[in-house]
Parts: sequence; structure tokens; C-alpha cells
Amino acid sequence: MATRRDPMGIGLAVLNRIASSPTIDKLKLRKTTERAVYEGAKGGFRVAGATTRAFKRVKGGGKPTRLARTSDSGVFDLEPTEDQQMIVGVIKEFAAEVLRPGAADAESSNDTSKEVLAQTSDFGLTLLNIPESLGGLSEDRSAVTGVLVAEALAEGDMGQAVACLAPAAVATAISLWGSDAQQQTYLPAFSGDDVPASALAVAEPRVLFDPFELQTTAVKTDAGLVINGVKSAVVRGSEAELFVVAVDVEGSGPTLVLVESSNPGVTIEADPSMGLRAAGLSRLVLTDVTVAADAVLGDGSADDYRECIRLSRLAWAGLALGTGRAVLDYVSDYVKTRSAFGEPIAHRQAVAFMVANIAIELEGMRLVTLKAASRAEQGMDFAREVALARRLTSEYGMKIGTDGVQLLGGHGFVKEHPVERWYRDLRAVGLMEGAVLV
Repeated sequence: MATRRDPMGIGLAVLNRIASSPTIDKLKLRKTTERAVYEGAKGGFRVAGATTRAFKRVKGGGKPTRLARTSDSGVFDLEPTEDQQMIVGVIKEFAAEVLRPGAADAESSNDTSKEVLAQTSDFGLTLLNIPESLGGLSEDRSAVTGVLVAEALAEGDMGQAVACLAPAAVATAISLWGSDAQQQTYLPAFSGDDVPASALAVAEPRVLFDPFELQTTAVKTDAGLVINGVKSAVVRGSEAELFVVAVDVEGSGPTLVLVESSNPGVTIEADPSMGLRAAGLSRLVLTDVTVAADAVLGDGSADDYRECIRLSRLAWAGLALGTGRAVLDYVSDYVKTRSAFGEPIAHRQAVAFMVANIAIELEGMRLVTLKAASRAEQGMDFAREVALARRLTSEYGMKIGTDGVQLLGGHGFVKEHPVERWYRDLRAVGLMEGAVLV
């Protein structure tokens, strides 16, 4: 499972970026970061798309840069590498010290604060799957690292985690499947200090949505493609400058297309949700939006689109793991300190068994998710594994959320405790498509 890298690899590169940033003092992470470096040597609205940035077109005709597949070590190893431990350690503390305390405010405002989003760029989240030659941090695929990072962030708050990871999803998609010209045009923005708000838009507002049966369509014309349709659950859509949109292209089927928010016909509407409110979910309305033929991501391969859906589901599984862990840790402490009839309720067998079942279910979810991630980054077929991960994290993730609320009794129903929010967030795992990617 673990990703093999040299001792001065991606982990230390991330930590050096953090250590050189003044924001870690605001986060009170200076001590943690320096130690790690040392040890590792946003009712309703409808608006036009954001138009704050013009991406400079670059003509490319060369071969796109692709991340290398990680080789199989031949050893079944679930222990994260030193690099992964360094990255996850700092991100876990960021999640505990920043995301968790700010979760209630982020949810009530239906947005993740700009300060938090700006700070996450210091962790290099958008760089993990961008090759070094294009300004990123690695030359190897890091699906396992992506899952571990999603898990760590979600332990703080899933809604904010989704908001933080959304630009990385777009950067990853362009890195994995974009053409040379697309990589040269867009990736420099994701490797700089001012990372553009962006979103991977796949889901549509209809019952029993199937990502392979899209109602957002693209018709071929002499000018390129004319897109019409509506996308739902688009992360921070009112501020996004770039979208990777899943559309049914005439004669080609489901395809990923790059759409800049400044294109005429791009509008954003409110999309109030049960959970993930801190992610600022919106609807992307595309009305006769014209894009050039070269806006199709890469060569528009059906295999690429299928892989995108699988990698997105894998990322959601990672988010479920982190939120599930947050539930387990919280209820474990609660049942030990909450007393009834003169003793902690943890002494009741039914309570103890329910907590134990959460732990068992969480371990099973984690094992199959990491197995899927490992096969993905090695270039092996991971369709079966990601299907299992999707099923387990959606089914048992919802159960963990339900049991967490139940264990707190009446307290589980009120906002004084965060479990009701985790319950609502976990229900998104089996419903969401796109948005995040590893």
C-alpha cells in the first residue's frame, strides 16, 4: 500500500513550503512544522461566473507530462511511508486546530473562510499530483497519499475538507488526462501562491443520477462545442474560475470538458444542501456555452472518464474514513464520561458493543479503500476495489453517523455536539459524484 519515495521527497517538500510561510504562526503550527522538518532532515442567488482571472493560452504540440506509476514493492504493507506520515501529521493538527473549531461557523455561513482556504495552499494540496516539471511536488502517482490527506482533513470537518480539496481535483484531472497545451495553460496557476477556485462538476439535480447517463450535452459546431445543462453540488461555484465539467458530447459519450467561468452563458445558482454546507455547494447552469474543440480534456477518452469517476469515489471514501474516525473518537470519550444510574454508560453492554461495531466497520472500510488506492497508483485495475470501497463507506458510513447520534441520545440531536453534523455529512458519501479526486 505504502508509496515509496526517496527520503528527501514529497513530504519534506510540503513541509518546507509550510515552514517558509508566515501563516503557520497564525495557525500556531510553527512548533509542529519545525519539528517535522527537523525530523524529516459561503438563501438564494444567481450570478454570472467569476471573471477574476484570464488564463493565458499556450500552444502545445508536445507530449503531455504524466506522473509515473508507483512500482509494486512485492510486500503487503499498510504502514504509511515517512513522507506520508510527515504530511498527514501536520494536516491532522491543522484539521484539529483550525477546521474543527471553525466548523460550526463555516456551516452557518455556508462557506469556508477565505483565510482557511488561503492557508491550505501552504500545504501544497494542489501540487501532490502535479509533476515536478510543471511546478508540482512529485513524479509518481500518489493516490494513497491523496486518500490519507482527505481522511486527515475530514477528521476536522468534511465540509471544509471538500472546499479545500476542490482545486486539487481540477489540478489532478489536468495532470492525469490533459493535453500538453492544457497543462501548460492551466497548471502554472495551481502551482503558484494564488490558486484559482475551481471545481470538478459531475453530478446533476435529478433522481437516481448516473454519471454515465448525462443530461448535460455538448453539440459539435464549426466553432467547437455548445454546452447546455445543469450541474449540482458544485463546490464554491460562485467563486470558481475554472470548471472541469462532465458532459455528453455528441457522438462521443460522457467526456470531461474544461469551461472557464468567464464564458458567456455560465451562471451560478444556490444549491442548499442537507450536509457539506461549508463546501458552499452551488448549481452550475450552462446555457449555450461555446467552448473550443480543444477544451475537451485530453483526447476525451472513455477510459479517462471512467477512471475519473472511480478516483472521485475513492476520494469520497477517504473523506468518509476521516469523518467516521471523528465520530468514533467523540462517542468513545462521551460514553465514558456520561453517567446514568450511577455509572458511565460505557459500562452498559449494548453501548459498548455499538462503539465496538463502529470501530470494526471503520477498519473494514479503511482496508478496502487503501487497497483500491494502492492499485490505482500502480496502474492496476481497481474497479472492483473502488466499487467495494464505495459500497462500504456509503452504507457503513451512514450507519456510523446514525449510531453516533444514537449513542448521544438527546444530545445527538442538538448542535451543541458535532455528531449531528457528521451524520448529515456522511450521508453525502453515497450520493456525491465528482467534486474531489485523488
